Amino acid sequence: MEATIALRLPRDAASVPLIRQILEATLKTLGVVPQIRDDIELMLSEACSNVIRHAGPSDEYTVSAGVLDDLCTIKVIDTGRGFDARSVGPAADTAEHGRGLQIMRALADDVRFTNRRENGAVVCLEKRLRFAPEAAARPLMNDRAFAAHHTARGADDGV
Repeated sequence: MEATIALRLPRDAASVPLIRQILEATLKTLGVVPQIRDDIELMLSEACSNVIRHAGPSDEYTVSAGVLDDLCTIKVIDTGRGFDARSVGPAADTAEHGRGLQIMRALADDVRFTNRRENGAVVCLEKRLRFAPEAAARPLMNDRAFAAHHTARGADDGV
């Protein structure tokens, strides 16, 4: 099973809840368990918020999200000045801002930051999905994904 969405959004704080709700509704419809949906929603919010705060002087950014069997891949692409993720140190525990990269790294199964010279940055987030037993997506998953999902569920559920 493969599903993709892509939106070009204004670099405005109002765009974050919009893309978050669209992706949440899609994952819920497919039957992704709430904990995984919550992780994805937070990762996406942090990536988009970073674009809004730091990706000047661009006016817009793009979010694409794809589900291929049991893997969700999100790309947040801006056209700002770019940044070096290695140069961003950890924020203090009491900091009000600056923990976005730490949160993304903690929740995602894989995070990649790509700087496009004088053309912005790409944040790529990957998260393995777990589906509810009655998931609409289950009959559409290939045998490999179903076996991986079933094995992961068995380990999580003590089965």
